[in-house]
Amino acid sequence: MPEVSPSPSTGVRGRARRILAFLRRRPVLSVMSFAFAIVVVQLAVLPYGSIKELKTRNPKQTAFMEEHEAHAKEKGRRFRKMQYWIPLRQIPRDLVDAVVVAEDGTFWSHGGFDWYEFKESVERNLEEGRAARGASTITQQLVKNLYLSSSKNPLRKFKEWVLTWYMEQTLSKSRILELYLNLIEWGEGVYGAEAASRYYFDKSAPALTREEAARLAAIIPSPRRHRADVDSRYVLRRSQLILERMAARGM
Repeated sequence: MPEVSPSPSTGVRGRARRILAFLRRRPVLSVMSFAFAIVVVQLAVLPYGSIKELKTRNPKQTAFMEEHEAHAKEKGRRFRKMQYWIPLRQIPRDLVDAVVVAEDGTFWSHGGFDWYEFKESVERNLEEGRAARGASTITQQLVKNLYLSSSKNPLRKFKEWVLTWYMEQTLSKSRILELYLNLIEWGEGVYGAEAASRYYFDKSAPALTREEAARLAAIIPSPRRHRADVDSRYVLRRSQLILERMAARGM
């Protein structure tokens, strides 16, 4: 009597049963393998091609802009975006220096990560039991603005590290800074140095004074809580500190 081959569906069911039996016998290994597979897939679909395009293309929208627009719609408000792109050569040196001093003092020399600041941040946050100090470099902030979100989950942070490394390998420091200064939020719906200059001081960025540049740099960490054109204690104290650091570095 001829031998009857199992049907394809029978073979699939058999393999499925064997996989389920394996998962039940080794649950910890199974969970770890599944988590690893998710991470690999997430890393594989990161926007590496988009970062390459940034060599010659100026992005019109960022993940943070989309997030802000979605929040505005949820509250029934119209999302208004103010942004005017200008090349790095038109941004005054005082503003460039003030932002670097305020946000990432070793920007020109590190490879995307400031490990000393990271260590100091971890130690202080552990001491105070809260996120009292950040350690994100300008490149990390740009990556987060462009492609990620304000979420603090570990997978998002891991994506940020991978994309930061890739961006530093792909783009020049000057291009990274140009993108950053044109895309970051400087107030609700205000994006980039030119828009911030017009919004707060009613002038184009190249006409900013040294003190105005320091004031703009001062509000980057919390642009919705503080205004560069208001003499609040925070703005006065932080802008003065930035000016002192610039002077100490011969800027």
